[in-house]
Amino acid sequence: MGNNEKKVKVARLSIFSNTILIIMKVIVGILSGSVSILSEAIHSGLDLVAAVISYISVKLSGIPADKDHPYGHGKYENVSGVIEALLIFVAAIWIMYEASKKIMHREKIEALGWGFAIMMISALINFFISRRLYKVARETDSIALEADALHLKTDVFTSAGVSIGLLLIAITGKTILDPIIAILVAIFIIRESYILLRNAYNPLLDASLPENEIETIRTILNSNKICYHNLRTRKSGSQKFVDLHVEMPELTPLKEVHEKCDEIEALLKAEISNAEVNIHMETPGSI
Repeated sequence: MGNNEKKVKVARLSIFSNTILIIMKVIVGILSGSVSILSEAIHSGLDLVAAVISYISVKLSGIPADKDHPYGHGKYENVSGVIEALLIFVAAIWIMYEASKKIMHREKIEALGWGFAIMMISALINFFISRRLYKVARETDSIALEADALHLKTDVFTSAGVSIGLLLIAITGKTILDPIIAILVAIFIIRESYILLRNAYNPLLDASLPENEIETIRTILNSNKICYHNLRTRKSGSQKFVDLHVEMPELTPLKEVHEKCDEIEALLKAEISNAEVNIHMETPGSI
C-alpha cells in the first residue's frame, strides 16, 4: 500500500469514529443537561471537521506535480492544518462563553451515570484511533494526519476530565464543577490550537527543516568530504526540498560531475525521507 493510500484510509477511519461519538455525546448531553458533555460534543464536532479536512487534503496532496504546481501539492496539508487550528480556537471561545452562562444560571444535571459512561467510551475510542493516526503520520510524515491525531489525543484527556468531573458531581452534588471543567477543557483546546497552528504554518513560509535533519545533512556531506555551501531546505506537506551548491575541479568531465550529483542525492535520500535534492555544481572560487 502506498503512502497516500495509507493516509486516505486512516483519515476515513477518523471520520467514521468521530461521527459515532458526536451522536452519542449530543444525545447524552441533551438528556443530562451537562454543558461539559455538550462542550465535548462540540469538540468532537470539530474533530469531525478536522477529519474531513484532513481526508480532503491528503487526497489533494497526493496529486503529482503538474505545470501549474511544479513542486507538487503537498502544502494542501499545511493549509488544512492552519484551518483546523483556527476552528479549534473559535470553538474553545464558544465553550467558555456557554460555560460562563452556566456558572451564572446553574441547572440541574441528570443521567450522570450515562454521561460518565459515554465520556469513558469516547476516551478509549479516541485513544486507539489517535495512536493509529500518529503511527501513519510518522510513517508518511503527514502534517494533516498529525493534526487530526492531535485533535483526538486532546479529546482523550478532555473526555477523561469530563468523566471525572461528572463522578465528582455525583459524589459532592456540586453542579458548578460542570462548567468549571468545561472551561478547563476549552483552555486545553486553545493550547492545542496554538501547537497545531505553529507546526502547520511554518512550512507555508518556507521555513527550514528541523535542526536535527539539517545536522544530518551536514554530517553526510562532511563525512563524504563533499565541499559545499549555500545549503537551503524547506518543506511542503511531507515533501522535503534540499538545495545546495557543490564544488568540483574546473576540468572535471561532465559524466563524472553527473555521477557525483547522483551519489550525493542517493546519500541524502537514504537518510532524509521524502527528500528532493537539487544540486548546483560550481568550480572552486566561483562564488
